[in-house]
Amino acid sequence: MASMSKLKILAAGDFHGDTSLAKKLAEQAEKENVSLVILNGDIVEEDRVRGIIGPFVQKKQRVFLVPGNHETIATADFLAEMYNITNLHGYAVKYKDVGIFGCGGADVGLTQLTDDEIFDTLKKGFETIKDSPKKIMVTHIHPADSIMEKFSQFVKGSKGLTKAIKEFQPDILICGHVHEAEGIEEKIGKTRIFNVGKKGKIIEI
Repeated sequence: MASMSKLKILAAGDFHGDTSLAKKLAEQAEKENVSLVILNGDIVEEDRVRGIIGPFVQKKQRVFLVPGNHETIATADFLAEMYNITNLHGYAVKYKDVGIFGCGGADVGLTQLTDDEIFDTLKKGFETIKDSPKKIMVTHIHPADSIMEKFSQFVKGSKGLTKAIKEFQPDILICGHVHEAEGIEEKIGKTRIFNVGKKGKIIEI
């Protein structure tokens, strides 16, 4: 059986309303000729929403996002509707042979979720794409009991997310939230975990 061509993604988050960063990332996505852009939360502040998604849309890039803890689910829905992009919070999409599902928020801030809520939100999305040959999970928060959790005494990971990784075994988890761990990659089971941060990361699957 012929193998499917690789899917190339630019993933980024935690740029907190910085429009110059959004432009730079959109230019990088164009230069790298990525198929998808995934923004994993804390991309805006509630008083700085303008100018963040526009640069990607102007370059006709396909964008998925989840809310972080600095934007509400309503703001993520607003951005998705305004720019005709997809909010992955509690939702899933299939792109070629890849199923992508997500959960925004964290245990602090404007979108606060418990560990059980994070797990249940991810399960809802996973059920839709569980038959996809490849799977990408997108969250704002990072997993508990991970290397990246050790980078901060204050920013805790999610036990609900760690449970979801072990149960759903996605190929890739895209996360952020703990700024000190930006750029860190690790594995839990078979899942490759990327803390993408504001500089962004090109990921192929």
